[in-house]
Amino acid sequence: MKKLISVLALAALAGSVQAADVAAGKAKSATCAGCHGSNGIGIMDTYPNLAGQKAGYLAKQLKAFKDGTRADPIMGSMAKPLSDADIANIAAYYASLK
Repeated sequence: MKKLISVLALAALAGSVQAADVAAGKAKSATCAGCHGSNGIGIMDTYPNLAGQKAGYLAKQLKAFKDGTRADPIMGSMAKPLSDADIANIAAYYASLK
């Protein structure tokens, strides 16, 4: 039963990411460019590259920063105001980059 619930939760997350708006994600990611670069490539070694990452992974990490289960003072404050749609859109945008 737990496996079924996990599979359904992952399917729901994948569906929400697939329905995301890449153009809206690009617009919303403007503030991300200061560290992660305008093309999704981190400007310093300490900032991860986001271009080409899987959308589900990016969404999961942003949600973890937002709810505090993944702690980072900068990313926490950046993710806190994001809606679920914003997170899905940003994740889809970075996933679309090569």
